Amino acid sequence: MPRFPEAELTPTNGIELEVFSAGAGRPVVLCHGWPELAWSWRYQVPALADAGYHVLAPNQRGYGRSSRPVEVAAYDIVQLTGDLTGLLDRHGYDNALFVGHDWGAIVVWAMAVMHPGRTAGVINLSVPYLDRGTREWVGVWEEFGGQDFYIVHFNRQPGVADAVFDANAERFLNNLYRAGQWNGPAPDLGPGMMLINLAQTDSPPGEPIMSDAELKVFVQAFERSGFTGGINWYRNFTRNWEILGGYEQLVKQPALAIFGKHDMVRRSDNLEEFVPNVEIAELDCGHWIQQERPEETTRLMLDWMARNYPA
Repeated sequence: MPRFPEAELTPTNGIELEVFSAGAGRPVVLCHGWPELAWSWRYQVPALADAGYHVLAPNQRGYGRSSRPVEVAAYDIVQLTGDLTGLLDRHGYDNALFVGHDWGAIVVWAMAVMHPGRTAGVINLSVPYLDRGTREWVGVWEEFGGQDFYIVHFNRQPGVADAVFDANAERFLNNLYRAGQWNGPAPDLGPGMMLINLAQTDSPPGEPIMSDAELKVFVQAFERSGFTGGINWYRNFTRNWEILGGYEQLVKQPALAIFGKHDMVRRSDNLEEFVPNVEIAELDCGHWIQQERPEETTRLMLDWMARNYPA
């Protein structure tokens, strides 16, 4: 497995984050998604450090050994971005390049609009900038996907999915972290919420994207922390929609967006409208981009960084 630094518990924004730090130079902050960890960046951390950057990869609030507040509102976008600005303050940095995947991408896009002076540039994987629109997101998704759409389910039936995932952590993560399942028509996983079904099936689609030893890192972490902290990020989508209404919906910083050709997350048709200085790349993979295609992802990142955020 790739070498990975030891973690330190770092005070920030009234909590503690478990932060993995490597290298020296201009700061790069790597923000994982759900249900992930800083370990999701295990291939990129050493490569970026070797290229002359100071890499900070936190287990964000609710994950790993980082703080897990009880209140749902403690996971809104103000707090999630505040954790990252506090991390910069802790290390004495005015700004940094922020890199995000999945939910981490949502946080990084928000960093760019809410804290533009702290955000020198962004690289985001899988999730495009979310068009705020005129109606709050959860209600729109409920009309689109029904009450069993996983984000709607998390919001309308609090605690149900958490309990299923907690009781089946190893099975759920093993079934989720796979590639190739979306290369053709979406598999039939039966009625109900797809993610809960993944926690209960013995016949998952696709092929594993990591070794047993790599998967064990995720399993042990979530068996210890549970899934509620991470799911609470989803339970703030409506609150975040309201908060972001107070900001200009424009990412002015240079940006790189990397998408997976077979990702079930839909690409944006109008990304340049909100991110005018974006470069777009696509890799032949699914959702877990930096883990499915680590070398290609790292190469795209370093090439863009050499032109937009040199060490």
